[in-house]
Amino acid sequence: MWRNYWTVAVRALAKSRTYSVINIAGLAIGMAACILILLYIRYEKSYDTWLPNVDNTYQLQAWYPHPQDGEPIFLQMSAYVTKDRIRKDFPQVTKAVYALGSQPVFYKDGQASGTKDYLITDDDFLKVVNLPLVAGSTLPAAQTAVLTQTEARNRYGTDQVVGRTLTVISKGVKRDFKITGVIKDVPKNSSLKVNAILRMDFTSFFASEPNFLTCWGCQSGWVWLQLKPGTDVKSLEAQMPAWEKRNIPDQPNGSVRFNQGDEQDWHFVNLRDVHLGKAQGGTMTPGNDRRSIATFGIIALLILGMAVVNFTNLATARAGQRAREVALRKVLGATRGQLIVQFVAESILISAVAMLLALALVELLVKPFAAFLDADLTLHYFGQGGILLPAIGLTLLVGIVSGLYPAFFLSRFQPAQVLKANRSAAETPGSGRLRTALVIAQFAVSIGLIICTAVIYGQTVYARSVDPGYKRDHILQVEDLNRYQLLPKAETIVEQMKRIPGVVAVGLTDIGVATDNNNNTGLIPPGSNKQVTIGQYGVSDGFLDAMGMKLLAGRWFDRNRPADDMTFDFPIQKEQEIAMARRGVNVVLNQYAVKKLGFKSPQDAIGKVVKSELFEPGTGMVEINIIGVVGDTRFRTVRTPIDPIMFQNVKKGPAFMIIRYRGDPATVEAAIERQWKQISNDVPFQAKFSEDIIRELYKAEDSRAQIFAAFSLLAVIIGCLGLFGLAAFTAERRTKEIGIRKVLGARTRDIVQLLVWQFSRPVIIANIIAWPVAWWMMRDWLNGFDQRITLTPIPFVIAAAIALGIAVATVVGHAVRVARANPIYALRYE
Repeated sequence: MWRNYWTVAVRALAKSRTYSVINIAGLAIGMAACILILLYIRYEKSYDTWLPNVDNTYQLQAWYPHPQDGEPIFLQMSAYVTKDRIRKDFPQVTKAVYALGSQPVFYKDGQASGTKDYLITDDDFLKVVNLPLVAGSTLPAAQTAVLTQTEARNRYGTDQVVGRTLTVISKGVKRDFKITGVIKDVPKNSSLKVNAILRMDFTSFFASEPNFLTCWGCQSGWVWLQLKPGTDVKSLEAQMPAWEKRNIPDQPNGSVRFNQGDEQDWHFVNLRDVHLGKAQGGTMTPGNDRRSIATFGIIALLILGMAVVNFTNLATARAGQRAREVALRKVLGATRGQLIVQFVAESILISAVAMLLALALVELLVKPFAAFLDADLTLHYFGQGGILLPAIGLTLLVGIVSGLYPAFFLSRFQPAQVLKANRSAAETPGSGRLRTALVIAQFAVSIGLIICTAVIYGQTVYARSVDPGYKRDHILQVEDLNRYQLLPKAETIVEQMKRIPGVVAVGLTDIGVATDNNNNTGLIPPGSNKQVTIGQYGVSDGFLDAMGMKLLAGRWFDRNRPADDMTFDFPIQKEQEIAMARRGVNVVLNQYAVKKLGFKSPQDAIGKVVKSELFEPGTGMVEINIIGVVGDTRFRTVRTPIDPIMFQNVKKGPAFMIIRYRGDPATVEAAIERQWKQISNDVPFQAKFSEDIIRELYKAEDSRAQIFAAFSLLAVIIGCLGLFGLAAFTAERRTKEIGIRKVLGARTRDIVQLLVWQFSRPVIIANIIAWPVAWWMMRDWLNGFDQRITLTPIPFVIAAAIALGIAVATVVGHAVRVARANPIYALRYE
């Protein structure tokens, strides 16, 4: 029996080659897309799951869900002081470590070179986060270090480095570390980004900045914890409000009370959940969100669903051609159950062939797909994470789901009705309506995806082109000006750079193009008893021209006016701060800061005095005179709200140097690098052009948008395949009708219009369904951006036009061919 079923199935496929190819191709494309998306989803959910004891490894995160003013911020970072306080008050915490991201200067054989992704920790990091060791031991004491295998080879030419001395320059001091271990390279599917870990004594490391060790608002690093197995994390978080009250002291700002616990919440987040977690500020590696992952999962189901719909449509449309076969089988004794099994088996056969083609496509595409995503996507069939069993399951599922309705539909035919009067085209009532509904569903999905693709593309282009409030082109941003060994040379460096041919302006700054540092302070407006949180950044007098910012009111800093200067010697002495506080300071605000402080206009703010305890506790309130207002500037992405900013004039201390240039970028950069090396040979030259920074900044957004567009295109192609097959069959089935119409005088144009209109109606209905759903989804997505495009009818009209054009183009070829045929051939046997 089974042999007969398979023989009949193969013959049926061979007899109708066009429909077989369409069915198999549609299913194969759908399955391949589904597998690729599932590989991507599995990869995104695999972050940090490879770590030993990850179930008990947590990150302590500081969230600002309801700040008194401003947007919510969710950080993966936490203050240094939280580590010991958490460990002291919660016996469930067995180990804890704090780490700072750092880029010290690597020093070897008298040569200095840059580093990247180094961590400076206060304890044995590997006892908390169990990164696998390949040689040596963990970090038993201060002044010890571990390196990754790749970093060891890059620095020493071998990974056999245990026992050697690693020398770096940090905070202007040359420090030696004994290398005690080598760890495996951290894979890409990790929220950690580590090349080396250096353990040191934080008390001495921050001797010149002791406030850092007790500051509750200084989120500059990360805290990781090991919890006892079986710890109820929800119970711990329920105790956090009481913990905050016990531990966090008030920070009076004059007469205004302020407490860091009023705005911050702390959360224990398992390391596996960090990558897709709510907190995506202060990350080591770019994160993702569960909504995006769910969206791609839905797209995978939609693509596969459209392929299944194609199969169902074509199977029911061709049912009439197999009606006589069904009738004869029933006359010869076949039961309905046997027929259902036969047709489902045929469907599974088609599904199996499609799966083989899909796996071949995935084998070809997985490496380019992984390279595009910069991800370690792997395809293997056996073992943990193997896709063989899921592929078999998907084959059976698709085969059964796509074949079940056609099987029930075909098995309903009554032999007497089919065999009498040559009714080989018998059709069960209602099947045409089902096919119409399925076509509508297919095109609704396609139209919705086209709309979403258009909106995402428009927002992506807009994000790059939106006015940032400064002249973004022709900027070279130089890093590491805040190195301690460079601080005394800062003014000299700026003056030397100004003399280089092609350099237009040079300025120092603590905030530049896509820098990730945040520094806030509370200002008290005139006559107010509440403080307003404003960003506080040091800049030099050349910053305005170097960035190309607009001055809206008042004046910019003048180096000839001593009252404008807020430069401190390093290390900063409390006496200096007290003297500065008594003198008062001059600042420049941006437009948003003026608005937040309650002034009516930029001009209204000029000459006004606000107050704040700017410096260390005990130095006194500072009178802050507003001398100028500049336009708002978007230094970060369009997802991040514009910051209210207070600029302070300093001659040294900022981390970045902004150089505005004209002429050939490579020539200017080479001249700047030569000049840099003449001034300093112990700090490597590191600089990026603003265009490259912005490109890197939006790389992840662009990649996701392109992936979405690619899979949307696949969905449209699958829909077109189904429509093509259905149109071909419909045109063929109506050959006699068309012949009669032509005999009665119908023109070719009339017949083409008739057939095109038949397939255009479902597209119009599909638009009515797709538009509101797409509008709701895109409105919600766009709300995630601080600055966004307007959701106009244009993408919806474009999607409707494309869908209608596709439908017409797909149908019209068949319609013209049938309409031009000689009616004699259609009516001859009559």
